[in-house]
Amino acid sequence: MTNNEIWQIALRQSAVDVGCQPGDFLRPDNVVVHSRTSAAARRYLELPFDCHLVSYGANIVAAVRPGLDAVVRQYIDRYPTEHCFETPNLHVLNDALQAFGLRVCYMAEYFLPDCGLVRPLPCDFALRLLTQTDFGGLYLPQWSNALCEKRRALDVLGLGAYDGNTLVGLAGCSADCDEMWQIGIDVLPAYRRRGIASALISGLAVEIFKRGKVPFYCAAWSNLGSVRSAIKSGFRPAWVELTARSADFVAQQNQ
Repeated sequence: MTNNEIWQIALRQSAVDVGCQPGDFLRPDNVVVHSRTSAAARRYLELPFDCHLVSYGANIVAAVRPGLDAVVRQYIDRYPTEHCFETPNLHVLNDALQAFGLRVCYMAEYFLPDCGLVRPLPCDFALRLLTQTDFGGLYLPQWSNALCEKRRALDVLGLGAYDGNTLVGLAGCSADCDEMWQIGIDVLPAYRRRGIASALISGLAVEIFKRGKVPFYCAAWSNLGSVRSAIKSGFRPAWVELTARSADFVAQQNQ
């Protein structure tokens, strides 16, 4: 699999998720479409979106509910692409959406592997490949980024780091869509900053490639430790997303 093939797979998946064409992410102008459900979308997405912005760097593709076309179009055409995903410009979108009972909720950066850089990295601890049959007792708070209890059936593969018989780090991947598996990572606090995260991410990425799938990784922009681990593991920034949800939902998340 080449970097271009990985890129094209990601574009196709994003197009399914938002309901557009893959080439729409590469256009010089912004695109607004009505969001719709799809059985082929990433399985954790709650579709249809009220307002969801995606950028691969060239422009913004916005998937919105009917009635928000003009509001969102006015915003994304008003500011440069990169500024639409940050304050102070983001306050303009948030203020406009509040009239519709919505608020900006999620923002994240997504990473794709560079085939020339992803390789197993050394680790001072023993690494073990894990499958679904090994996950039963691991749905615990300390492993909540690597595994998702609400979607156990999607957790298909993992790589654990062990200090003796003690699991100290875990990377897991979920089969979020047909061609792409998302990697999540957790390391116990006492074992951080020792190269465990990057060894687990890179090692699991190699195993995902062996199974003919594309590994991808998500992090908040402010989570510098997570971003550094992704980069050290051979991943590079690929696209960004912003999602608005109902004001009630946002309030519940902030409790």
